[in-house]
Amino acid sequence: MPILSLRSVTKDYVSDGQPVRALDGVTLDVERGQFVALVGRSGCGKSTLLNVSGAMDFPTVGEVRVDGVSTSKVKDSALTSIRREKVGFVFQAFQLLHTLTVVENVELPLLLAGKPGARAAAIERLSWVELGNLADRLPHQLSGGQMQRVAIARALVHSPSILLADEPTGNLDTTTGNVILALLQRLMRQQNTALLMATHSTEAAALADVIVRLRDGKIEEIVRR
Repeated sequence: MPILSLRSVTKDYVSDGQPVRALDGVTLDVERGQFVALVGRSGCGKSTLLNVSGAMDFPTVGEVRVDGVSTSKVKDSALTSIRREKVGFVFQAFQLLHTLTVVENVELPLLLAGKPGARAAAIERLSWVELGNLADRLPHQLSGGQMQRVAIARALVHSPSILLADEPTGNLDTTTGNVILALLQRLMRQQNTALLMATHSTEAAALADVIVRLRDGKIEEIVRR
């Protein structure tokens, strides 16, 4: 069973009183341990697809299943469990809390979920992204690449089945971006975690197992490598 399955997903918004179709009949499966890259021009629907995939938003029509569970047919408590246990999020702008130390940022999802051993798990994840020695620093004391690695550690601290990444290298120089991509590839190999990544980078997309080209909210092409 795919870790993520979208069936005929359409998403409509209203902007300035006018309907806007962000996704139009998208059908897609992401298998466990698979790297799927979403590519296309700005406004083609990449971020909306990530949001509905992670149960941060819901389709107007169609169905999204995460590990077999339909996100539109369960209660809020079950949705919270999906987000906290099955899905990890990494964003272009890092979204770290600047008043918290590195280790406090990473352990926060586990603390919010009431999970035991949050600090030990956070330190383990920081060591995995090779930042264990910076655990007590504040985010403003880090480079952009280091902040993104902290964000990845935070996204992985609950051992999700799928990682959703929205332009994770967009704010980084080429060398640092390549380090982040290598880290994500290691994640998939070692932990069988799926990766669904929106990107404008042709170099990043070239590393994917599957490239999904979006245009005007529709899948224009799927390239399997």
